[in-house]
Amino acid sequence: MTVLRTSLRNFFAHKGRMVLSGFAVVLSVAFVCGTLVFTDTMNTTFDKLLGDTAANVTVTPEQEEGGEQSGTGVPATVPASLVKDLSGVQGAESVFGLASTMAVTVVDADNESISPDTGAPTVASNWTELDKRSMAVTEGHPPRGPTEVMVDADTAKKHGIAVGDRLRTIAAPGDFRSKVVGIAKFESTNPGAAVLFYDTATVQRQLLGGQGVFTGVAVLSADGVTDGLLKRNVSEALASGEVYTVRTQAETAEAEKSDLGFLDVTKYALLGFAGIAVLVGIFLIVNTFSMLVAQRTRELGLMRAIGSSRRQVNRSVLIEALLLGVLGSAVGVVAGVGLAIGLMKLMGMAGMNLSTGDLTVTWVTPVVGVALGVLVTLVSAYLPARRAGRISPMAALRDVGMPMEARASRLRAGFGGLLTAAGAAGLVAAAASGDAGEGSLYLALGIFFSLVGFVLVGPLLASLVVRVLSVVVLRVWGPVGRLAERNALRNPRRTGATGAALMIGLALVAALSVVGSSLVASATDELDRTVGADFIVEGQGFGGATFTPAATERLRGTPHLEHVTEYRALDPVEITLPDGRKVDHDASAVSPSYAEDVRTKMADGDMAEAFAEGGVAVDEPFADKHGLSVGDRITVTYAGAGEELTVRGITSEEANLDSGVAFMGISTAESFVPKDRMPLNMMLLAKAKDGEADEAYAALKGAMKEYPQYTVRDQADFKALLKDQVGQLLNMVYGLLALAIIVAILGVVNTLALSVVERTREIGLMRAIGLSRRQLRRMIRLESVVIALFGALLGIGLGMAWGVAAQKLLVLEGLQVLDVPWPTIGTVFLGAALVGLVAALVPAFRAGRMNVLNAIATD
Repeated sequence: MTVLRTSLRNFFAHKGRMVLSGFAVVLSVAFVCGTLVFTDTMNTTFDKLLGDTAANVTVTPEQEEGGEQSGTGVPATVPASLVKDLSGVQGAESVFGLASTMAVTVVDADNESISPDTGAPTVASNWTELDKRSMAVTEGHPPRGPTEVMVDADTAKKHGIAVGDRLRTIAAPGDFRSKVVGIAKFESTNPGAAVLFYDTATVQRQLLGGQGVFTGVAVLSADGVTDGLLKRNVSEALASGEVYTVRTQAETAEAEKSDLGFLDVTKYALLGFAGIAVLVGIFLIVNTFSMLVAQRTRELGLMRAIGSSRRQVNRSVLIEALLLGVLGSAVGVVAGVGLAIGLMKLMGMAGMNLSTGDLTVTWVTPVVGVALGVLVTLVSAYLPARRAGRISPMAALRDVGMPMEARASRLRAGFGGLLTAAGAAGLVAAAASGDAGEGSLYLALGIFFSLVGFVLVGPLLASLVVRVLSVVVLRVWGPVGRLAERNALRNPRRTGATGAALMIGLALVAALSVVGSSLVASATDELDRTVGADFIVEGQGFGGATFTPAATERLRGTPHLEHVTEYRALDPVEITLPDGRKVDHDASAVSPSYAEDVRTKMADGDMAEAFAEGGVAVDEPFADKHGLSVGDRITVTYAGAGEELTVRGITSEEANLDSGVAFMGISTAESFVPKDRMPLNMMLLAKAKDGEADEAYAALKGAMKEYPQYTVRDQADFKALLKDQVGQLLNMVYGLLALAIIVAILGVVNTLALSVVERTREIGLMRAIGLSRRQLRRMIRLESVVIALFGALLGIGLGMAWGVAAQKLLVLEGLQVLDVPWPTIGTVFLGAALVGLVAALVPAFRAGRMNVLNAIATD
């Protein structure tokens, strides 16, 4: 009890010193708990939505499960007669057809697409009993004829759509215009999609390509009939010659939820960044307790002198850590719920409306949060607590802080040097590896060992790097700068730990910058080397995944063009080898001009001959694996139909624009692929006539104006797009890494604040002999800047090494060009100096306000 009372007294006596360390715990726990609450809430919301919109039993086509038929632009369907066949099933209360597709684009009167810009689909379907469960008509009425449409309220609000407006729907079978006759609002949540309802006959005829088809059949059960029993009855009633997928409500909801892979990706990505923040927080807490133990050396020595054992002193420090962990974790759990609500609001701005009424906080969240916070704090305080227990009564009674252990420092530096060397060896091995799996393992080990090694040798590096930085940054400020340098060097272990906290976040920023910049440079270089076409036309979103026949014809007729190259994906085809073995492989059907527009390297044969009737080209790894050579005969089967083709080309395994694909001419594919299963174009390339590039560009833009789902780009546009996409991804990652950097900034603030307390008498004496408040504040700011720059140099150096090793490994995946973004690196370095200035504001202000006489009198 005495140890507990002493710990409580010390904790509350130094509560001001604990606040910043507590912030590290709070932020780390809040991010973890916020992620768990946010993803649990998303799961609850989607479970409710999918449960409301799923029938007791649903029958769908087996092969594509209601999805688009491999690029045809039309969903897989079941015959409408199935509704009548299942009407008499025992236990069924009602049976009706479902007709929906996501392969549509809808534009308003200004020809602007109303599809979500978040990547969510546009869903066109008929209005059924299932929709009435999750939506309520707030204006007008559901569609009653072929020229009417109803829009969801969120889409209507975002695009200013009102009852009476005209919309144009574009799909593979054709396009048509409709009048908005109703607005319907989601009663649970809008998953971010644009949802439009048409009458059943319109969806069948205009979007599914046939009056007598549905994308599925819904069966609702009578009272007292379980879904399992109804599923068994439905399965028995189906014709034995037809194969369908039959699912219960729970199975349908689970299958649809599994398609929402972003839920798990979001959860683990956010938890990964939370883990980085936790790691950085450990440094802050270790530093805090190390400094608190050093400042209380005399106090702890007195405790030893009056009879306290090492174990009791050790336990006293750990109890203080436990209190910090419990309090910080409790606040962190509450803050995590607030963070989750904030993320939900942010998702709402992006188009996915998550209701706080569905906020889900399971018992796992607080348990994980508190356990994490307490464990991290105890682990962080363990080493300082051990050092406190080793303080001898006589050493502690001296008028100095706890002495550094020279032998321990040498062992630490030696072990750190070995780990750094091991990390460097791992990075070199990763860069030189010829196998992606093996190289990834080397890279992971190299990153881990080099990071731990740099942390351990941090004090030694601090002594060297700070002296070098001081020559450039500090000594120009005269005696004040020299004082700042000596303060930073006074305790290299503390400076090293503070810099290491900042190093982790900046190392990841530097590494990702190198990889991202190299990705853009490699893609640009590959584009220059392989693409001979002047223009690339691609679709956006689900509605633009394939080109409608009308859009393709419009583009073919564009003036000022020498030719248009079509590209269709047959994914996958079944290839029967000469020895009778059957293997699956991706394939593409292209126009003969593809050989000109995409300069594909050949290992053997000729690409132009491969595009001729009856020919095919396979990629080199596939040919080597299966012993194929030019002249061999293989059978290619797609959509149940096959043709024997001659291998007339083998594409090189060197970086090509489209590697790992078997190529054939469109005419060859059309000779055996059923017409209704022939994929539409996924991409179109165009070549301008000599000297008419500008005119062709303008003409293409004009031709595609009526089809906003398709974008025309020249090579410069395409390069800019690549850069923007990578930049947006990196900015999102940097934003998440900002949490770790904020925790690191708190570490710098804490270090300075505690060091000011530690040097109270010294500061009083300096003020007494003439140091002004302004000079004192400048000294502390300069000390902070040099510590931040030290961490930045370590982080940038380490991150660049990681980034270069990753790029060399990714050469195997086509990342051929190494590009170091020096402007970004320079910005990070200068940003670190700014971080140092900001971190020093409060400690410098407090030091400047210190009473001189009281400071000198401090014991």
